[in-house]
Amino acid sequence: MSHLFCFGFGFTARRLATTLRAAGWSVSATARSEEKCAALKAEGVECQMFDGTAPLLDQSALEGATHILLSAPPGEAGDPVLNLHRHDLAAMKSLKWIGYLSATSVYGDTGGALVDENAPLRATTTRGLRRIESEEAWLNCVSTIGLSAHVFRLAGIYGPGRSAIDQLRAGRARRIIKEGHLFSRIHVDDIVSVLEASIKRPRPGSIYNVCDDEAAMSSTVVEYAAELLDIKPPPAIPFDGAPLSDMARSFYADNRRIDNSLIKSALGVKLAYPDYRAGLKAILAETADS
Repeated sequence: MSHLFCFGFGFTARRLATTLRAAGWSVSATARSEEKCAALKAEGVECQMFDGTAPLLDQSALEGATHILLSAPPGEAGDPVLNLHRHDLAAMKSLKWIGYLSATSVYGDTGGALVDENAPLRATTTRGLRRIESEEAWLNCVSTIGLSAHVFRLAGIYGPGRSAIDQLRAGRARRIIKEGHLFSRIHVDDIVSVLEASIKRPRPGSIYNVCDDEAAMSSTVVEYAAELLDIKPPPAIPFDGAPLSDMARSFYADNRRIDNSLIKSALGVKLAYPDYRAGLKAILAETADS
């Protein structure tokens, strides 16, 4: 039986796990607190505590895993999984595939230019620089564990429960205007399709940009979501005067468009939601039916 072990069990990992479990896979995961572990166990997902500061308490938890998904973010000391479990991974006879979830922040600012997987990595933020280091560590681990990771550079992730529609309904949406500033994004179900395709066509050491076909201003997405809900969009807020946290403001520091052609040519992926309009329509329909 195929078994997926997830270091970290966030939005994307949970969606992938749900899909694979429906196909007969077994899934286990880590969480950062006992409460989250208990909740996962109640859902039928075996769980271990892992916060990146200490190894798994039960080392046997990795035994039998055929596939590993890595979404635990790198810290100041580097990638926590490699730091604490490099030798455990090297000893695994069952391991067939490793997937590392990175981010398009590694490219830094391109002034809106299109970038593919061969573009220079020019991140300037701490998060982006740590992602670059972690990517390199996983790609170079052939000599230590005999198998390097597949790296997936994810654009902004959205989906049911995590979209402009949900933000508008909760009264949290803001329409920040920064003319010409483009964000790439990707529906979580299309990420799952990419990961499934990679599992079926493993190419260790490969890097994939994972985004939809149309980068857009965040304000444009909010306006369209409001149109779907038949409500007025929030008032426009000029970026220069917007009350943003340092982290939120950092997302506006880089302006780039992402080339996603490799997931189509190498993995045969056909996006279910090629742009934010298709994705938001589907989210609205899904939540209307629930």
